Amino acid sequence: MRKYHADLHHIPLNSVAWWMQRPYVVTVHDLSTLLFPVRRDLRHWFHEYRFHRGLQRAARVIAVSNTTRRDAEASMHVPPARFSTIYNAPDPAFSDSSGDPEDERNILERYQIQRPFLLHASAIRPEKNIPRLIEAFAVVRQQLEADSSWRDLRLVIIGDEIARFPGVRQAVVKSRVEHWVRFLGFVPSVTLRAFYRAASLFAFPSLYEGFGLPPLEAMACGTPVVASDIPALVEAVGDAAELVRPDNVFDIARGLVTLLRDHSLRERLREMGFHQAKRFHWDTTARQTLELYRECVMS
Repeated sequence: MRKYHADLHHIPLNSVAWWMQRPYVVTVHDLSTLLFPVRRDLRHWFHEYRFHRGLQRAARVIAVSNTTRRDAEASMHVPPARFSTIYNAPDPAFSDSSGDPEDERNILERYQIQRPFLLHASAIRPEKNIPRLIEAFAVVRQQLEADSSWRDLRLVIIGDEIARFPGVRQAVVKSRVEHWVRFLGFVPSVTLRAFYRAASLFAFPSLYEGFGLPPLEAMACGTPVVASDIPALVEAVGDAAELVRPDNVFDIARGLVTLLRDHSLRERLREMGFHQAKRFHWDTTARQTLELYRECVMS
């Protein structure tokens, strides 16, 4: 990197090289690797130390939400003046209404997915709370089994690395919903957009987030959202989603059933979701980031 003689470096994910030359800016998306480690061993300790060191040596730290900023300020011991909140934004492709409905139908047929279905999309990690979502889905099916509109309701889960977390599949077996839950692994963004648009609801009862792009992507596609009432997600979705307590299976189920049964509420949240997603735009992110670069170089 030294051969470029850069005035400033930007590390867009907090993985700062040990001998990283200054000045540099680093972006913190969340603290999940510290709060929800796969294992607590020497490797985790080294990762935590490197995380702290990378932020403490940075000229400025960009947090993708005020919630992440507060968390990082409290735990990283970095002066608050070095932090800036610059939001991420949904990919503009999710707001593109020019997609061919026939292509989207073909995608569902290729994956052998039938409507109606609930959708969840995320990296498969403990903080995503997927086992509780599956348990809540089982409760929803019981409550709506007499409703002809929803008796064939399915749950589609998109996300990679599921093999690392056997508790997710175990939740399906224990809840006796094997025939109604599908895991699709990683899918391309075009395919993901088709699933967002076809879903009856998007469910995101995460225990922890740095910001929460998937609910905004779903909103941009016109899909009503059920999301956790945790600070980062409330910051992202505002009042355009049905909020639930992520640590309570029955409250997650309540939120899902409430939206499924209330057509007018789904339509209202669909419209509010469109407007909420538009509040976040990459042009704004770029302008704010460029201004921060200028401040660092001039200081």
